[in-house]
Amino acid sequence: MAASQPLYERIEKQLRRRLEAAADGDPFPSETRIAEEFGVSRMTARAAVVRLERDGLLERVPGRGSFVRHTAPARPVATLLSFHDQALALGRTPRSRVLEAGVRPASPQETAALYPASPTQPASVVAISRVRLFDDLPVAIEHATFPAILDALLTADLETGSLHQALRRLGLHPTLGSSVLTARTAGDDSRELDVDPTTPMLVETRSIVDQHGNPLEHTISAYVAHRYALKVDFSVAAPEHSSHSVGSGSDAGSPPA
Repeated sequence: MAASQPLYERIEKQLRRRLEAAADGDPFPSETRIAEEFGVSRMTARAAVVRLERDGLLERVPGRGSFVRHTAPARPVATLLSFHDQALALGRTPRSRVLEAGVRPASPQETAALYPASPTQPASVVAISRVRLFDDLPVAIEHATFPAILDALLTADLETGSLHQALRRLGLHPTLGSSVLTARTAGDDSRELDVDPTTPMLVETRSIVDQHGNPLEHTISAYVAHRYALKVDFSVAAPEHSSHSVGSGSDAGSPPA
Protein backbone atom coordinates (compact mmCIF):
# COMPACT_ATOMS: atom_id res chain seq x y z
CA MET A 1 0.00 0.00 0.00
CA ALA A 2 1.40 3.38 -0.98
CA ALA A 3 2.20 5.70 1.87
CA SER A 4 -0.35 8.48 2.41
CA GLN A 5 0.58 11.92 1.10
CA PRO A 6 2.22 14.12 3.75
CA LEU A 7 -0.01 16.78 5.25
CA TYR A 8 2.24 19.64 4.08
CA GLU A 9 1.96 18.42 0.46
CA ARG A 10 -1.83 18.40 0.65
CA ILE A 11 -1.75 21.95 1.99
CA GLU A 12 0.71 22.96 -0.72
CA LYS A 13 -1.67 21.73 -3.43
CA GLN A 14 -4.49 23.81 -2.00
CA LEU A 15 -2.23 26.86 -1.83
CA ARG A 16 -1.19 26.35 -5.47
CA ARG A 17 -4.84 26.37 -6.54
CA ARG A 18 -5.28 29.57 -4.56
CA LEU A 19 -2.29 31.14 -6.29
CA GLU A 20 -3.74 30.33 -9.74
CA ALA A 21 -6.75 32.52 -8.95
CA ALA A 22 -4.69 35.39 -7.46
CA ALA A 23 -3.28 38.38 -9.32
CA ASP A 24 0.42 39.14 -9.58
CA GLY A 25 1.44 41.26 -6.58
CA ASP A 26 -1.45 40.21 -4.34
CA PRO A 27 -0.49 39.77 -0.67
CA PHE A 28 -0.32 36.15 0.52
CA PRO A 29 -1.08 34.88 4.05
CA SER A 30 1.82 34.49 6.45
CA GLU A 31 2.93 31.09 7.67
CA THR A 32 1.27 31.85 11.01
CA ARG A 33 -2.04 32.55 9.26
CA ILE A 34 -1.72 29.38 7.17
CA ALA A 35 -0.95 27.32 10.28
CA GLU A 36 -4.07 28.71 11.98
CA GLU A 37 -6.25 28.17 8.89
CA PHE A 38 -5.29 24.50 8.45
CA GLY A 39 -4.83 23.71 12.14
CA VAL A 40 -1.19 22.67 11.78
CA SER A 41 2.12 23.67 13.27
CA ARG A 42 4.17 26.59 11.98
CA MET A 43 6.79 24.06 10.81
CA THR A 44 4.22 22.23 8.67
CA ALA A 45 2.97 25.51 7.22
CA ARG A 46 6.55 26.46 6.36
CA ALA A 47 7.09 23.12 4.59
CA ALA A 48 3.96 23.79 2.51
CA VAL A 49 5.16 27.25 1.47
CA VAL A 50 8.86 26.64 0.83
CA ARG A 51 8.42 24.98 -2.58
CA LEU A 52 6.07 27.75 -3.70
CA GLU A 53 8.88 30.19 -3.00
CA ARG A 54 11.44 27.93 -4.69
CA ASP A 55 9.26 27.81 -7.83
CA GLY A 56 9.04 31.60 -7.91
CA LEU A 57 5.29 31.69 -7.18
CA LEU A 58 5.75 33.64 -3.95
CA GLU A 59 8.09 36.48 -3.02
CA ARG A 60 8.97 37.11 0.60
CA VAL A 61 9.78 40.82 1.05
CA PRO A 62 11.46 41.60 4.40
CA GLY A 63 9.27 43.75 6.61
CA ARG A 64 6.29 43.56 4.25
CA GLY A 65 5.27 39.93 3.93
CA SER A 66 4.77 37.53 1.02
CA PHE A 67 3.34 38.39 -2.40
CA VAL A 68 2.09 36.45 -5.40
CA ARG A 69 4.49 36.36 -8.36
CA HIS A 70 3.26 34.81 -11.61
CA THR A 71 6.02 35.69 -14.07
CA ALA A 72 9.44 37.29 -13.83
CA PRO A 73 9.78 40.61 -15.68
CA ALA A 74 11.66 39.99 -18.92
CA ARG A 75 13.93 42.43 -20.77
CA PRO A 76 14.68 41.83 -24.45
CA VAL A 77 18.44 41.32 -24.67
CA ALA A 78 18.52 43.13 -28.01
CA THR A 79 17.12 46.31 -26.42
CA LEU A 80 19.31 48.71 -24.47
CA LEU A 81 16.89 49.44 -21.62
CA SER A 82 18.26 50.43 -18.24
CA PHE A 83 17.09 48.68 -15.07
CA HIS A 84 15.75 52.05 -13.87
CA ASP A 85 13.63 52.60 -17.00
CA GLN A 86 12.37 49.03 -17.04
CA ALA A 87 11.19 49.31 -13.43
CA LEU A 88 9.23 52.45 -14.28
CA ALA A 89 7.74 50.79 -17.37
CA LEU A 90 6.52 47.93 -15.15
CA GLY A 91 4.94 50.34 -12.69
CA ARG A 92 7.55 49.56 -10.04
CA THR A 93 9.78 51.95 -8.09
CA PRO A 94 13.48 51.56 -8.96
CA ARG A 95 15.77 51.63 -5.95
CA SER A 96 19.40 50.79 -5.29
CA ARG A 97 21.50 49.99 -2.26
CA VAL A 98 25.11 51.11 -2.83
CA LEU A 99 27.81 48.58 -2.00
CA GLU A 100 30.80 50.35 -3.56
CA ALA A 101 31.38 53.71 -5.23
CA GLY A 102 34.83 55.07 -6.01
CA VAL A 103 37.84 55.01 -8.29
CA ARG A 104 40.05 51.91 -8.15
CA PRO A 105 42.55 50.02 -10.33
CA ALA A 106 40.94 48.22 -13.26
CA SER A 107 40.92 44.46 -13.53
CA PRO A 108 42.35 42.91 -16.72
CA GLN A 109 38.82 42.31 -18.02
CA GLU A 110 37.80 45.93 -17.29
CA THR A 111 40.97 47.27 -18.91
CA ALA A 112 40.33 45.26 -22.06
CA ALA A 113 36.73 46.49 -22.24
CA LEU A 114 37.25 50.18 -21.37
CA TYR A 115 40.81 50.82 -22.59
CA PRO A 116 41.19 48.58 -25.68
CA ALA A 117 43.76 50.92 -27.25
CA SER A 118 46.22 50.29 -24.39
CA PRO A 119 45.19 46.99 -22.78
CA THR A 120 48.60 46.43 -21.15
CA GLN A 121 48.87 49.83 -19.47
CA PRO A 122 47.81 50.36 -15.84
CA ALA A 123 44.34 51.88 -15.75
CA SER A 124 41.71 53.02 -13.26
CA VAL A 125 37.94 52.82 -13.40
CA VAL A 126 34.96 54.40 -11.72
CA ALA A 127 33.43 51.39 -9.96
CA ILE A 128 29.84 51.44 -8.72
CA SER A 129 28.36 48.28 -7.21
CA ARG A 130 24.72 48.23 -6.18
CA VAL A 131 21.89 45.95 -5.17
CA ARG A 132 19.08 46.76 -7.62
CA LEU A 133 15.50 46.59 -6.33
CA PHE A 134 11.98 46.72 -7.76
CA ASP A 135 10.13 48.49 -4.95
CA ASP A 136 11.63 46.71 -1.91
CA LEU A 137 12.40 43.45 -3.72
CA PRO A 138 16.12 42.78 -4.37
CA VAL A 139 16.45 41.65 -7.99
CA ALA A 140 20.13 41.91 -8.91
CA ILE A 141 23.69 42.65 -7.88
CA GLU A 142 25.23 45.06 -10.39
CA HIS A 143 28.95 45.82 -10.71
CA ALA A 144 29.28 48.72 -13.17
CA THR A 145 32.57 50.27 -14.25
CA PHE A 146 33.33 53.34 -16.38
CA PRO A 147 36.49 55.11 -17.61
CA ALA A 148 38.14 57.01 -14.74
CA ILE A 149 37.54 60.33 -16.48
CA LEU A 150 33.84 59.92 -15.65
CA ASP A 151 34.33 60.33 -11.89
CA ALA A 152 31.50 62.91 -11.96
CA LEU A 153 29.19 59.89 -11.87
CA LEU A 154 30.08 59.49 -8.20
CA THR A 155 28.12 62.65 -7.43
CA ALA A 156 24.96 61.30 -9.11
CA ASP A 157 21.98 59.94 -7.19
CA LEU A 158 23.07 56.31 -6.91
CA GLU A 159 20.09 55.15 -4.83
CA THR A 160 17.04 56.34 -6.77
CA GLY A 161 18.52 57.75 -9.98
CA SER A 162 19.66 56.28 -13.30
CA LEU A 163 23.34 56.14 -14.26
CA HIS A 164 22.38 56.20 -17.93
CA GLN A 165 20.52 59.46 -17.36
CA ALA A 166 23.58 60.80 -15.53
CA LEU A 167 25.72 59.86 -18.55
CA ARG A 168 23.35 61.70 -20.87
CA ARG A 169 23.63 64.81 -18.71
CA LEU A 170 27.39 64.58 -19.31
CA GLY A 171 26.73 64.56 -23.06
CA LEU A 172 27.39 60.82 -23.46
CA HIS A 173 24.69 58.59 -24.91
CA PRO A 174 24.82 54.79 -24.49
CA THR A 175 24.30 53.61 -28.04
CA LEU A 176 25.47 50.07 -28.80
CA GLY A 177 26.35 47.12 -26.63
CA SER A 178 27.07 43.43 -26.50
CA SER A 179 26.26 40.89 -23.81
CA VAL A 180 27.41 37.45 -22.74
CA LEU A 181 24.99 35.38 -20.64
CA THR A 182 26.13 32.83 -18.08
CA ALA A 183 24.75 31.33 -14.87
CA ARG A 184 25.82 30.65 -11.30
CA THR A 185 24.33 30.30 -7.84
CA ALA A 186 23.84 33.22 -5.44
CA GLY A 187 26.68 32.17 -3.13
CA ASP A 188 28.10 35.11 -1.19
CA ASP A 189 25.49 37.47 -2.72
CA SER A 190 22.63 35.58 -1.07
CA ARG A 191 22.49 37.80 2.02
CA GLU A 192 22.22 41.01 0.01
CA LEU A 193 19.53 39.49 -2.23
CA ASP A 194 17.66 37.74 0.60
CA VAL A 195 17.79 34.33 -1.09
CA ASP A 196 19.33 30.94 -0.38
CA PRO A 197 23.01 30.57 -1.44
CA THR A 198 21.97 27.82 -3.88
CA THR A 199 19.46 30.06 -5.71
CA PRO A 200 20.10 30.13 -9.50
CA MET A 201 21.38 33.44 -10.87
CA LEU A 202 21.39 34.69 -14.46
CA VAL A 203 24.58 36.65 -15.16
CA GLU A 204 24.86 39.26 -17.90
CA THR A 205 28.30 40.67 -18.74
CA ARG A 206 27.89 43.61 -21.09
CA SER A 207 29.98 46.33 -22.68
CA ILE A 208 28.48 49.55 -24.07
CA VAL A 209 29.89 52.27 -26.32
CA ASP A 210 28.77 55.88 -26.67
CA GLN A 211 27.55 57.79 -29.72
CA HIS A 212 31.15 58.21 -30.88
CA GLY A 213 31.93 54.50 -30.64
CA ASN A 214 34.11 54.97 -27.55
CA PRO A 215 33.96 52.45 -24.66
CA LEU A 216 31.57 53.78 -22.04
CA GLU A 217 30.53 51.03 -19.63
CA HIS A 218 31.47 47.50 -18.61
CA THR A 219 28.96 45.91 -16.26
CA ILE A 220 28.37 42.51 -14.71
CA SER A 221 24.78 42.08 -13.47
CA ALA A 222 23.69 38.95 -11.62
CA TYR A 223 19.89 38.55 -11.54
CA VAL A 224 17.86 36.28 -9.26
CA ALA A 225 16.55 33.91 -11.93
CA HIS A 226 12.98 33.65 -10.64
CA ARG A 227 12.71 37.42 -10.19
CA TYR A 228 14.07 38.60 -13.54
CA ALA A 229 14.43 37.18 -17.05
CA LEU A 230 16.19 38.10 -20.27
CA LYS A 231 14.24 37.55 -23.49
CA VAL A 232 16.23 36.49 -26.55
CA ASP A 233 14.90 36.82 -30.11
CA PHE A 234 16.73 34.75 -32.68
CA SER A 235 16.69 33.62 -36.29
CA VAL A 236 16.95 30.01 -37.36
CA ALA A 237 20.00 29.19 -39.45
CA ALA A 238 19.31 27.47 -42.75
CA PRO A 239 20.72 23.94 -42.92
CA GLU A 240 23.87 23.42 -44.92
CA HIS A 241 23.28 21.80 -48.31
CA SER A 242 24.21 18.13 -48.34
CA SER A 243 26.56 16.85 -51.01
CA HIS A 244 24.17 13.92 -51.52
CA SER A 245 21.13 14.41 -53.69
CA VAL A 246 17.68 13.83 -52.20
CA GLY A 247 16.53 10.28 -52.68
CA SER A 248 19.98 8.77 -53.28
CA GLY A 249 21.69 6.18 -51.16
CA SER A 250 20.36 4.10 -48.31
CA ASP A 251 18.63 7.07 -46.62
CA ALA A 252 16.12 7.58 -49.42
CA GLY A 253 12.59 7.78 -48.16
CA SER A 254 13.58 8.21 -44.50
CA PRO A 255 11.80 11.01 -42.57
CA PRO A 256 13.62 14.27 -41.86
CA ALA A 257 15.42 14.61 -38.57
